[in-house]
Amino acid sequence: MGFAALSTGVSALSATQRAQDVSAHNIANASTRGFQPQQANFQESAPAGNGVSLSTSARALSAADAGDNGGGSNLSVDVTNSLVYKAQFNAAAAVVKTADSTLGSLIDTKA
Repeated sequence: MGFAALSTGVSALSATQRAQDVSAHNIANASTRGFQPQQANFQESAPAGNGVSLSTSARALSAADAGDNGGGSNLSVDVTNSLVYKAQFNAAAAVVKTADSTLGSLIDTKA
């Protein structure tokens, strides 16, 4: 643990928050006719081991994928993703907390 773990944890917090924003946007616009939902794609930051980033891109959907609501969003997928992103955020927060605690122990000059 150290600065690398802290950096990785913080980048994961940021990426999962942005992914949660994508899901919320898709859910909010689920009934909008012609809406093209976005998809969150996690990518490892370069160089390897330095965190995670997120890219969002419009997803081309056919009319068959649009569902019965007239929009292009799939609510079951977006709600499930939202729950997964929440769990990922909590895991990343635990990494940051542990790294912070470890760094505090390593840098504590009063001990």
